[in-house]
Amino acid sequence: MASIIKISGLTKSYASGHVALKHVDLEIEEGEIFALLGPNGAGKTTMISIICGNVNPTSGTVTVAGHDIVRDYRGSRSTIGLVPQELFTDAFERVIDTVTFSRGLFGKPRNPAFIEKVLRDLSLWDKRNSKILELSGGMKRRVMIAKALSHEPRVLFLDEPTAGVDVELRRDMWLLVRQLREMGVTIILTTHYIEEAEEMADRVGVINKGELILVEEKAALMKKLGKKTLTVVLAEPLAAVPPELADWEVALKNEGQEIEYIFNTQAERTGVSSLLRTLGELGIAYKDLNTEQSSLEDIFVSLVHQEKAA
Repeated sequence: MASIIKISGLTKSYASGHVALKHVDLEIEEGEIFALLGPNGAGKTTMISIICGNVNPTSGTVTVAGHDIVRDYRGSRSTIGLVPQELFTDAFERVIDTVTFSRGLFGKPRNPAFIEKVLRDLSLWDKRNSKILELSGGMKRRVMIAKALSHEPRVLFLDEPTAGVDVELRRDMWLLVRQLREMGVTIILTTHYIEEAEEMADRVGVINKGELILVEEKAALMKKLGKKTLTVVLAEPLAAVPPELADWEVALKNEGQEIEYIFNTQAERTGVSSLLRTLGELGIAYKDLNTEQSSLEDIFVSLVHQEKAA
């Protein structure tokens, strides 16, 4: 699939000496959902701000749908919709008016039918004549998305799209993002909710200290870097880990009623069969076994910890 965003050698440094981005290279494919993860101050917002033309890069190049963000600012910006984390809009304006006005800002001709479709897709049509101040926080965020989609962009940036909303609305937003992708919109989201990326993203990028330390398909990332946890539920609790199990570095959990063993699924030998065999030889009976895959959050924390230690 063709790349809709191409970033090469992107660097941003400030007069203070702070380097927010360090030679970032990245290509984002058309039609994908790309999640950009990183701790506070990692460079996520700086990268988005540069791509959207709100911040000038120090060096490097960025093209969006073939438009250079510096030499062809209008062309690149017209292909982008941005939903910032903060809710910026006129509280006393009607929903339909603010969305229609946003379309006009990009020089698009009036298209009431398209505006109606956007509002219906976002479950806002019944609120079209309501003032922004009369809406709930979740509805206001939907208005921000409608404004970002009003000029029919090919790329949509969502900066912390579900920050401050409840769990039920968060899942509604996840469904909405998938629907937008089905409409052909490329989605790039930043999020502090790791489960958000785990639920929706096709690919994941991890940024830390201004450097893009990893870009990987989500499934491949979890398979390559993820580990599994084996929990052995014992027939009788143990007071301590027998010394014969030292090689496996197991831990006792749940007041000695469970043995926990973390293993690498990609290793030639996981050690699971030999552990269970040794338990039998020691006369330690168990009544249940279960395994659990590491979450994307576990992997993310591990990657950032490795970078900090380096």
